Amino acid sequence: MKRILATIIGLAGMAGTLGNAHADDPLLSPIMPADAAKWITPQAPLHIYGNTYLVGFGGLNVALIRTSAGLILIDGAVPQGVRAIEANMRQLGFRIADVKLILSTEPHFDHASGIAALARDSGATVIASVAAAAVLRSGQPAADDPQIAWGVAYPPAARVRAVADGTPIRLGDTIVTARLTAGHTPGSMSWTWQSCEDGRCLDTVFASSLNPMAGPGYRYTTHPEEADAFRRSFATVRALPCDILLTPHPGQSDGDVKARELAVSQTPNLFIDSSACRTYADTYAALFETRLADEKAGRAK
Repeated sequence: MKRILATIIGLAGMAGTLGNAHADDPLLSPIMPADAAKWITPQAPLHIYGNTYLVGFGGLNVALIRTSAGLILIDGAVPQGVRAIEANMRQLGFRIADVKLILSTEPHFDHASGIAALARDSGATVIASVAAAAVLRSGQPAADDPQIAWGVAYPPAARVRAVADGTPIRLGDTIVTARLTAGHTPGSMSWTWQSCEDGRCLDTVFASSLNPMAGPGYRYTTHPEEADAFRRSFATVRALPCDILLTPHPGQSDGDVKARELAVSQTPNLFIDSSACRTYADTYAALFETRLADEKAGRAK
């Protein structure tokens, strides 16, 4: 009962936080509020396994990795969600001031527009792929993004470091490895690390989105380099050592269902699933081939 009451109080506090983004703070000015409202539904912070936590929302994952030398965040949601992310961290006993690195999966506004405020509040260095780093520094959508028709500008981030595929990033006792998984955006990056608990270490993956959606008029069939990149990304994710999978939108990998179950009981932990990355890659690879067929048949918008 105490745990349920604490969760209710925490969610109520988060709801208030979401509704009180500071109007005088340009880094917290709401972006696309109607769209974002669907994703930043309040969710209590959640311990996934070992050093891995979720501090985001019902429709947007923001991951936290605890290391011996500070904290790592993965993604930053939207500006109007930043204070709720920070509140979730405090509820777990962590401080935004202890965040040393912020890793970006993709530079779309729903996952990256809150990064500038989080980086300012923490002093953290932002890390992304070469292509994504350019977008994060400018705050302007990339012209070669398949979803450029829906592109939204957002506050540029300071202290952005670009890394290549395969780069190991060490913080204290933890190494996170960058895995280029382009396609959804040209610079999409997945991140892998080990989470250990009671002597058992599990390979953990925060995979970038593999959703082959595109804006009006964009055709992967006329951008063969992007199509090839997508196919390489499906193969990459399929082959990753992967005991735990997290995705930018939890619903992409049934993470929403798993989170609800884990909030009630730690046993069984549904996030522990060695087939999750293969299933994720196979699901979106099939959707990608359907997208290509629709383009060739003139059915794509």
